[in-house]
Amino acid sequence: MGWRRLYLDGEVTIELLARLRIDLTSADFTVGTLTAVWGEEADAALHRGHRVPARRALDARRVNGTAEAIDTLARLFVLGLPVDPAEAATALATVGVDGARELAIVRASDDGQVWPAVDLRPYSFVEDSGAVDWWIISDLGEISLGHALSENHVLGVGGASLTLSGLMVHNPIDSVLDLGTGCGIQAMHASRHARRVVATDISQRALDFAAMNATLNSITNIEFRLGSLFAPVAGESFDQIVSNPPFVITPRIPGVPAYEYRDGGLVGDALVAEVVAGAAIHLKPGGIAQMLGNWEYHHGVDAFERVGRWIDAARVGSPAGDAAVDAWVVEREVQDAPLYTETWIRDGGTRPGDEFDRLSDAWLDDFAARGVTAVGFGYITLRRPAEQTSPFRRLERLGGAVTGGLGEHVADTLGAHDWQAALDDTALSRALLTVASDVTEERHYWPGDEDPAAITLRQGGAFARVYPMGTVLAAVVGACDGELSIAAICAALAQLLDLREDDVREEVLPAIRELVETGFLLI
Repeated sequence: MGWRRLYLDGEVTIELLARLRIDLTSADFTVGTLTAVWGEEADAALHRGHRVPARRALDARRVNGTAEAIDTLARLFVLGLPVDPAEAATALATVGVDGARELAIVRASDDGQVWPAVDLRPYSFVEDSGAVDWWIISDLGEISLGHALSENHVLGVGGASLTLSGLMVHNPIDSVLDLGTGCGIQAMHASRHARRVVATDISQRALDFAAMNATLNSITNIEFRLGSLFAPVAGESFDQIVSNPPFVITPRIPGVPAYEYRDGGLVGDALVAEVVAGAAIHLKPGGIAQMLGNWEYHHGVDAFERVGRWIDAARVGSPAGDAAVDAWVVEREVQDAPLYTETWIRDGGTRPGDEFDRLSDAWLDDFAARGVTAVGFGYITLRRPAEQTSPFRRLERLGGAVTGGLGEHVADTLGAHDWQAALDDTALSRALLTVASDVTEERHYWPGDEDPAAITLRQGGAFARVYPMGTVLAAVVGACDGELSIAAICAALAQLLDLREDDVREEVLPAIRELVETGFLLI
């Protein structure tokens, strides 16, 4: 599909999108309504790439052979199926089928049926002010196309997009850079807490989709710039940088597709290393960068050794010279080379067969030649210190389920680190702390024993961490109700257990610092 540059006839495009917005609103084309239309089971099947249950539900809703507007829009733009021209005209009454064709979101076949030219679906999220409903336009997926994706495919909102938007810190600020904006979803989220957003991408096609989505959803404070990585913002700095970069590790071999939305065009994980280095340079003092990434495990080398070197090399200018950035790396998953290969070949729309085998050989040959045994996936948060403070460096592996809305936890963790790092042990001992409301304590006993064999704290939210404790620390944490200082609790516990007060404090204070930083204990 030849995609029009939005700024060439901006006034016409804006007017047509405004009309389309009226039609989508009139049909109540939202996530909640669609789920009610075809049911929870069909909705879950759609998330697995199976559209038949949803299509059958829409078929069953037809009355006297006629479909409601919501059903027509769902069949056309979500399921990627053709619709009757009369029904399309009814569902798109304001923008009109001709207007939709002018926007290049539908096309007509020789038999007169109206076919989707894009994927257009509702998107919903909840913030402090309440629920927000948007619509997101992107390229048609492989199910609608019936074949593998093109290399310039523009992806809609996927799992990685949802992960990053959930991680994003939403404190009110002046400026945000969305590096590699794709369909624009991160820039749109950032527009709600930033005065201005700059969204960049190497793909003009992606920028056109992103601009279209911003306009469709009445968002006016995003500027779109074409170019690779940080080239479009050379010499500029931002309060926040967010990036879901093309981090997938794809062999640079002729005949292996390189998708713009996911493949960075560099060897291995070098692109993620470049984004880390560039983000450090383009942050304002106190600014943070949040990104997703992959990193390689090589024979005999832990991936965190390599990621640590990236962070060590990421420097920011200061009056005293180059300074290090604060960094927090969370590894969520590790895939061995065969599984990683299979995951991303399937992602491009290729299914098992001769072509799948050919691509698998290319990927595994590349990994073997470079000594790659596995690939990790996770999140990187960087911060440019506003002033000389105790360095913040966390590299951790966290498995298990993760709750949504981690942005608040990220901000709280940075703030908690700064708070406890500024206190010596004497000052920390005077603190009045409370146990977070989502924290529970677990005790495990061998049968017949009076004393527990293991005691752990467990978070119900955030990263769902589990923290092992000894008896003394468990007693101190259990008494943290905001009424007594850590020093008072330690003194009482020392008297009760016939221990030296200094010994108790020396044992528990390092753990107290960690529990404050990770959100088990609240200031």
